[in-house]
Amino acid sequence: MAAIISIEVVGLKDSTCSPFPCDMTRSCGLYECHPSGRLVPAFEALQKELKGQFGSGIEMKLVLIDEVVPEHIREIIASRYPPIPFVLINGTLVPMGRISLPLIQKEIEKVRNLR
Repeated sequence: MAAIISIEVVGLKDSTCSPFPCDMTRSCGLYECHPSGRLVPAFEALQKELKGQFGSGIEMKLVLIDEVVPEHIREIIASRYPPIPFVLINGTLVPMGRISLPLIQKEIEKVRNLR
């Protein structure tokens, strides 16, 4: 049995999902969250798409850091200063600076091919 790939999306509850405007021509690949441009609806749309594609092979978690910052997230912020929102795959920061279905799919495939 293949190991589960862990995906954490880290951000603020009321933040945007991307520094780019949210419209139907965006390259993020997510349409259910349009036109909100907000992190929480984007995460929900991303989770639905990825679970549909990879099923139980992935585990997804939205980490909102408005009130409490988990230690592993605190360490990443202190050392790397990534733009919010950011994505961790199996605990490793994947520089994206936004929520993007195609970019995350590409990273999942990289992890799967390493096994």
